Amino acid sequence: MNVHDLPTPALVVDAAALDHNIDTMAAVRPGAALRPHVKAFKSTAMARHLADRGGHRTFCCATLKEMEGMAAAGLGEDLLLANETLDADRLATLVRRGDAHVTVAVDSPETVEVAAQAGADVLVDVDVGLPRCGCLPEEAGRIADLARARGLEVRGVMGYEGHVVANPDRSRRSGLVEECMALLRRAHDDVGGDITSAGGTGTYDLHHWAREVQAGSYLLMDTHYARLDLPFRQALQLMVTVTSTSPTKGWGVVDAGLKALGMDHGNPDLPGWNVFFCSDEHTTFLPAPDGDTGLPTVGSRLWLVPAHVDPTVAYHERLYVTDGDDVIETWDVDLRNW
Repeated sequence: MNVHDLPTPALVVDAAALDHNIDTMAAVRPGAALRPHVKAFKSTAMARHLADRGGHRTFCCATLKEMEGMAAAGLGEDLLLANETLDADRLATLVRRGDAHVTVAVDSPETVEVAAQAGADVLVDVDVGLPRCGCLPEEAGRIADLARARGLEVRGVMGYEGHVVANPDRSRRSGLVEECMALLRRAHDDVGGDITSAGGTGTYDLHHWAREVQAGSYLLMDTHYARLDLPFRQALQLMVTVTSTSPTKGWGVVDAGLKALGMDHGNPDLPGWNVFFCSDEHTTFLPAPDGDTGLPTVGSRLWLVPAHVDPTVAYHERLYVTDGDDVIETWDVDLRNW
């Protein structure tokens, strides 16, 4: 199939850019030094390609749906649910299936109890500055003691410096990572365990203490991370069709908007044009000030670059992998929802 024959909007992955990103990351963080975050791409087919090419066999998940799907696909060698869950029955069912080594993040007596009912291993989730989940560093030892008292294996600690990963100043980003890891080290002194897990795409090469980094967006990239001048290429674009133009009013419209793009990091880019605004099923664009003053014809295919890759992928059912204009594979986004 030719890429231009696809129905739009269509999420298109450039195979060469994807493989460049896999190889670039694997050179810096080989094997278990990276725990790729499935939430960024939500596809077992992509996870399998990543495992085969990049040599990464440990994965990080955000939802039980992702954990279940990865296990069913034979990719459950070492799965971390890097979120707290209170769904003891579903977690227990996953553990009892026996096709995955299941570890879950805990940060309270309640989440420890759920892990104990399920029989899952745990990592103590530590607040290193992001106002989200995680216990205070000084509470981590107590949480670990509770888990061990319930017969659980405490594998170590995790702490996500999500407030740091997109800081555009690399030196500042590096300094903040050190501050966050000082908190995680303090917790690890009390918790013990072999695993120290942290980080993301924006800080993947700034971790000198954490054993593993939970990066995922690097595979496909977006405009938010592109600001950081990372060595990863934009592998994902949303192919769209121009459905309306108005030379008199001076704008055009394509057939994708809020329901096809993650918008929390801002508007997508439309190379060669200026995005005016996005609505439910439309993006309205203007000619760039220094570009051609004309508008494309109705029916033209254009390319939107998302600002945030993770929620963008979650809106779609499949990824089209291309080599030039040829669609060489279609990967289901089979880990969507919860």
